[in-house]
Amino acid sequence: QVVNYAPFTLLPSAVPRALFEQAYAVQQDFNLLVDAVSQNKEFLERTLASTIKVDNFTARLFRIYMQVLEEGVAQTVFLGINRSDYMFDCGLDGTAALRQIEINTIAASFGGLTSRTADVHRLVLKVLGKTEEAARLLPNNPAKGLALGIAKAWELYGSQSAVVMFLVEEVQRNIFDQRCVENELWNRNIRVLRKRFRDVSEQGSLDASRRLYVDGQEVAVVYYREGYVPQVYDQQNWEARLLLERSRAVKCPDIATQLAGTKKVQQELSRPGTLEELLPGHPEAIARIRATFAGLYSLDQGEEGDRIAATAIADPDRFVLKPQREGGGNNLYGEELREVLEKIKDSPERTSYILMDKIKPQPALNYLLRAHSPLRVSECISELGIFGVYVRQGRELVLNQAAGHLLRTKATEHADGGVAAGVAVLDTPYLV
Repeated sequence: QVVNYAPFTLLPSAVPRALFEQAYAVQQDFNLLVDAVSQNKEFLERTLASTIKVDNFTARLFRIYMQVLEEGVAQTVFLGINRSDYMFDCGLDGTAALRQIEINTIAASFGGLTSRTADVHRLVLKVLGKTEEAARLLPNNPAKGLALGIAKAWELYGSQSAVVMFLVEEVQRNIFDQRCVENELWNRNIRVLRKRFRDVSEQGSLDASRRLYVDGQEVAVVYYREGYVPQVYDQQNWEARLLLERSRAVKCPDIATQLAGTKKVQQELSRPGTLEELLPGHPEAIARIRATFAGLYSLDQGEEGDRIAATAIADPDRFVLKPQREGGGNNLYGEELREVLEKIKDSPERTSYILMDKIKPQPALNYLLRAHSPLRVSECISELGIFGVYVRQGRELVLNQAAGHLLRTKATEHADGGVAAGVAVLDTPYLV
């Protein structure tokens, strides 16, 4: 009734070694890119102009962003924890290619639980008499890497007595994942508070130099594990968010970095010339990033948007329709995609979505272990996430690294959704 084990696969899943290494190799480039986008006001304004007219949630975030900029940003240390998610697209000739699904810049989860998953799979393989295969599973500890980034930001903030505040949901389903990161911080003698938006609203304040105090304690770092879906914001919570953003505390992410993770930004990054504009003087990084892009299309009003919408209505199985939302379970496929596009094709509302080529991975068989579910073999597909951590002080990037990986696997009958959405389960890559 109270605690369930996190769902996982019985066996590790095969992942092409070359694509796994490619995903790791490009992560520092993506960290650099997200950071560059978050610092580029003109780019964010231009890119999100059509979206904020029709998407109220993005518009509210954007208003806070502009308000903080006008007032002058008090924060001097910036911490990014992101996760870039990929699938392996199987071509007609059977070769697989790495294709980015999205980059998560807020509350990128499962760095904790996935730190434990390889041990489970190692044991299963040993029980099956596969000791050699068990030895081949890679060690993986994203919780440690994420905590390293938070600890670095805390240190640069420069107050030994200040705390790290995890901003958490009202109902904690994924608490043990967060505890892994939290315990890493306690092990470094960094104090951690867990607070909700409501607590910030009731106990939070700023002093004259915009230091943040919650419940009487100075907060050095605010680590958001909440705040990425519209449902959590009432007027009180919007005001709490503004208070946090106006403060000197290191926000992970600050509101500019949350906006950098929107689907509309992702689509704009795939336009010719955009990466060159954002990362001048980094041609190798640009080439590595671009090699992971799937086809992304704008539904902005105009001739190009009209043509794309018509193509998708005529052949919906080629595409995925994505709204500006995080947290899984929001995308539209097939008939549903066609119905929604038919309805909004002539209205400005269509600009709140982007269209993406549908990726077609090669399925494999596995058992998905879930509490209270029957055990049966399923045809499955996997999604690989690479965690990235960076810390910037002023203009200087003081930390930029990949911090581990996450493999999630789901049955092919489910088009969309992650572990938290109850569809995917935790997995371990077995490199082939």
